Amino acid sequence: MADGGWRHLLLSSVFVGTAMLCKEQGITVTGVCAIYEIFVAQKIRLSDLQQLCRAILGGKSVSLPSGSWPNEASKRLAVLCLSTIGLLFVRLQIMGSQLPVFTRFDNPASVASTPTRQLTYNYLVSLNLWLLLFPGDLLCDYTMLSIPLLESFMDLRNIATILAYLLIGILVRIAFISENRQQTTIIIMGLSLMILPFLPASNLFFPVGFVIAERVLYMPSMGFCLLVAYGFYLFTQRFNKKLAWMCITFLLITHATKTYVRNWDWETEYSIFMSGLRVNQRNAKLFNNVGHALESEERYHEALAFFHMAVRVQEDDIGAHINVGRTYNHLKMFKEAEEAYLKAKSLLPKAKPGESYQARIAPNHLNVFLNLANLISKNHTRLEEADMLYRQAISMRADYTQAYINRGDILIKLNRTKEAQEVYERALLYDSSNPDIYYNLGVVFLEQGKASQALAYLDKALEFDPEHEQALLNSAILLQELGRVELRKIARERLLKLLAIDDKNDRVFFNLGMLAMDDRNIEEAENWFRRAVHLKHDFRSALFNLALLLADDHRPLEAAPFLNQLVKYHPDHIKGLILLGDIYINNIKDLDAAENCYKQILQLDPVNIQGLHNLCVVYVERGKLLQAQACLRHAHRLAPTEDYILRHLQIIQSRVLRLKQTPGADKERELAFAGFDPKEFGGDTNLFNDEEATQDVTNNVLGMETATMGQTLGGIGRNKVVLIDKDLISESKTKAKPLVSNTKYKTVNSKG
Repeated sequence: MADGGWRHLLLSSVFVGTAMLCKEQGITVTGVCAIYEIFVAQKIRLSDLQQLCRAILGGKSVSLPSGSWPNEASKRLAVLCLSTIGLLFVRLQIMGSQLPVFTRFDNPASVASTPTRQLTYNYLVSLNLWLLLFPGDLLCDYTMLSIPLLESFMDLRNIATILAYLLIGILVRIAFISENRQQTTIIIMGLSLMILPFLPASNLFFPVGFVIAERVLYMPSMGFCLLVAYGFYLFTQRFNKKLAWMCITFLLITHATKTYVRNWDWETEYSIFMSGLRVNQRNAKLFNNVGHALESEERYHEALAFFHMAVRVQEDDIGAHINVGRTYNHLKMFKEAEEAYLKAKSLLPKAKPGESYQARIAPNHLNVFLNLANLISKNHTRLEEADMLYRQAISMRADYTQAYINRGDILIKLNRTKEAQEVYERALLYDSSNPDIYYNLGVVFLEQGKASQALAYLDKALEFDPEHEQALLNSAILLQELGRVELRKIARERLLKLLAIDDKNDRVFFNLGMLAMDDRNIEEAENWFRRAVHLKHDFRSALFNLALLLADDHRPLEAAPFLNQLVKYHPDHIKGLILLGDIYINNIKDLDAAENCYKQILQLDPVNIQGLHNLCVVYVERGKLLQAQACLRHAHRLAPTEDYILRHLQIIQSRVLRLKQTPGADKERELAFAGFDPKEFGGDTNLFNDEEATQDVTNNVLGMETATMGQTLGGIGRNKVVLIDKDLISESKTKAKPLVSNTKYKTVNSKG
C-alpha cells in the first residue's frame, strides 16, 4: 500500500464498502489493510509495537527498521479508521439501527445461560478450524440442535477448544520471537486473514443467526491456505522433498474429489438437504426444507412425513407445525390443518409487560395467523373469526402489511367495504410502495361502484409495478366497460403486455376477444376466443361467446361443438342450452337432441319461459299439436304478457280445431291428438283435460290467424325459438378479487 499511494487506498475503501453492502464480513478487510500497512509496508515487528505506541503518545519520533515512522502511514491508518467507522454507520442505517431478530432455533447458544453460552461459542472456534483442516462431513445448516450445547466444564469437547486456542497462541508467539522477518510477516498476515474476517460470524461479540455457516469460512480460508503453503515450504526445506510433494498431491486429489462429489449435493434443494440429513438428523430445519422441496413438486404425502419428523425432532418448532398445517391444507384435510395451525399458535411467546413483542418473535412465525385465517375463511360462517385472527396479528406487529391485505379481503366478503378501505389505507402508512395494496383499494372502490376511483388506484398499482398482472387485467376490463374507443386502445395495450408476461393466461385471450367484438372485428375475436378455449377447455364465458359469435356469423354447425363442450362442463348453462337447442332444430334437424336441451333447462329452472316455449316448438315440429297446445297454454299462464306466446297458442288452437272438424283418421290426425303427460313440460294434469275450456278459447280467436296459419307456424321453429340476450359483456364480466397472501412458511436462512 505504501508504494501504491492514495489512489490504491481510496480504491480499497470503495471496494470494502461494496463488499460490506453484500456481506458484513467485507468491513474486516480494513483491519487486514491496517495490519498490512504496519507489519509489511512499514516492516514493524511485534516487539516494536510497545515502543512505537509510547513514542506516538509522547509526541516523539521513533527509530524503526525502515527509518522513522512516516506521517503518510499515520494518515493512511487514520483514513482506514475513519472509513471503517463511516461504513459501519451506513450499514447500521440500512439495517434500521437495530440488529436482525433471531429465534432460539437459529442459534440455541444465544439464549443459553452462563457458562453454557461462552463454552459453546468458544468451542465453535475449534469446529471451524477443523472444517478448514478436514472438510469431511459438510453440512448446509448447523442451526437448532445440530451441535449440542456445552453445559459443563467437564465436557470433553472443551479439550478441542483449548487445543485450538493453544495452536493460535503458538503461532502468535512464533511471530513475536522469530528473527526471520519473512516468517513473521507470513504468520501475521495469515492469522489476520484467517481471524479478522471470521470475527463478525464468531458469536463472540454479538449473536448471529446461525451456529456455524461454512460459507463464512471462504475469506478465512485464504489465511489458512497461506499458513498451509508456508508450512509446506518449511517441510520441503527440512524434510524429504519427495515425501512433501506426495503429501501435497494426496491432499489436492482428496480435496478435489470431495469438491466434485459435493457439487452433486447442490444439484437440487432436495439433494442438498438430504445430504445434510445423512450427516445430522438432530436438525428439524433440514427435515422442514426437505419437506419444502417435496412440496414444491406437489409430493404432499412425502412432504408431510418429513414435516412430522421435524415436529418429532423439535416439538416446539413453530415453523414445523405451520408446515404440517399447510400440507394438510393441500391434501384437503382441513380439520387436521386447523389443529396443526392452532398448535403452532399456542407455541408463540406470550407478551410480557414492558417488553416489545415485536423484538421477541420471528416475523415468519406470525404467518400462522395468516394461514389459519385463510383456512377458516373458506367457511363463510367463520369470517368474523378470521377477521379476529388478522386483528390479533396486527396487534402483535403493527407494520404487518400482509395481515392488513388479508383482513381487507375478509371485510369485503363481509360487505364492510368502508372498513376494508380504512384497513388498506392504514397499510399504506407502513408500505406506501406496495402495489398489492393499491390494487386492493381499486377492488374496494369497484365494490362500491366507484369506477373512476377504482381505475385511479389500479393505475397507481401499475406505477409501482408495471407488470402487476391482476392490475393489468382488471384495469383493462374496467377500461373496456367504460365503452370509449380511446380507452379500449389502452385496454388492448395492457392485455397485450400481460400476454407478453404470461402467454398461458386464458383470461387475457378472452378479454382480447371481447375488445375485438367491441371493435366489430369478428375474425380477430374468434381467434382470441379459440385460443382461450384451447388453454382452458371448460372456460364457460369463452365457450359461450365463441359459439354465439359463430352462430351470429351464420356458422351454426361450427358453433355446435363448442356448445356441446360448454354444457358438458357446465350443464347448468341455460343460455348455452337454448342456443344449442335452436341449432339442433333449425340446422341439424335433430328434434330429440333439441328436446333434451329444453327439458334440461326446465329441470334447472321450471319457469324458464324461453326454454318452455322452445320445447313447445319441438312438439309443433313433431306434429303433436294437442301437446303443443297444452304446452303453450302452460307458458301463457306463466308469462301472460308475452304476445308471441299468445299468438302461437292461438295459431295452434286454430289448427287443432280444424283437424277436429276434418273427418277421417290419418296419421297426421292420430299424431296430433296423441296422448301426453303434461309433466314433461312442467304442467299440471288437472289443467289440461277440460276440452270445453279449450274450445272456448279457440272460438274466441278463430279466424284471427287462419289466413296466415301455415306461414306463421313455419316461423315458430325458426324465428321465435331463441330469445337470447346477446350482450356479450353480461356473460363475461370478471369480478376483480383482492389479493390475499397465502403465506408459505420458509425457515430463516434455510439455504445458507
